[in-house]
Amino acid sequence: MINAVILGAGNVATHLFNAFQETENIKVVQVYNRSKKKLAYFEKNTPTTSTISEIVEADVYIISVADDSIGSLSKKLLFKNKLVVHTSGSVAINSISKNNHCGVFYPLQTFTAGKKVDFKTIPLCIEAKHNDDLLLLETLAKSISESIYKINSEQRKALHIAAVFVNNFVNHLYQKGEEICKENNVSFDILKPLIVETARKVAELSPINSQTGPAKRNDLKVIEQHLTDLNTIAQQDIYTLLTKSIQDTHGNKL
Repeated sequence: MINAVILGAGNVATHLFNAFQETENIKVVQVYNRSKKKLAYFEKNTPTTSTISEIVEADVYIISVADDSIGSLSKKLLFKNKLVVHTSGSVAINSISKNNHCGVFYPLQTFTAGKKVDFKTIPLCIEAKHNDDLLLLETLAKSISESIYKINSEQRKALHIAAVFVNNFVNHLYQKGEEICKENNVSFDILKPLIVETARKVAELSPINSQTGPAKRNDLKVIEQHLTDLNTIAQQDIYTLLTKSIQDTHGNKL
C-alpha cells in the first residue's frame, strides 16, 4: 500500500484522486489546497487541509498545481528527504526544492472538469533521480495505468510541445471548422465522422502517410477558391500557413 498526499485541487489533481480511489494499492491520506472551498469535493473521502504545517506523513507527495507555482509550493513544505513529484509536462524535475527527493508523475492526457477518463489507457511519464524513488513511482503508475514511460525532463518537454500540436492546436482547428459551419448554416455534426476516422487512421498509419487533401495534391484551383470563400483574415492566415507546411512537407510548391 502506497500512502499519497495530493497537493492541489484542480482538474489533474481531481482526476488522479478519482483514479487512486479505484485501486486498493494506493491510499490518498490527505489532500492539501490553499483554498478551502476547492477541498469540498475531497472531504467526504479523505482528510483535507489548507494549512502547510498540517500536511501528514506519506510515501509520496504529488504536487498538482499551476506550473509557475510548483517550485514555490515545494519550498514551503516543512519536511525533508521525502519523495515530492509534480504532474506537469513542461516543468523540469529540478524545479522541486532540493530539501526533498524530486520526481515527475505526468499523465499525458487532456483533462476537463466533470468528464471522466479511463486512466488505464493514459500514458504516465515518470522520472526520478534515485532508483528507489523511480521504482515507487513505477508501482504507483502501474496501479492505475497500463502505459508507463520512463522519460527525462528534456524528452518530456518535447513531448509536451508535441501534445500541444496534436491536441490544443487540433482542437482549435475544430473550433474554426465549427465557426465556418455556423457562418454557412451547416451542422458541425456532419464533420464528426470525418474527425473520428482521421483519429482512427493516425492510430494505424504514420501521419505523413495518411495525409490527404488539396494541399497534398497540389490542387491550386481548389486552394485559391477556399481562400476566396473564407470570411475572415484569421481563417485565411491559418489556411495559408497550414497549406504551405503540407506543401513543403510533401515536396510541392504553391
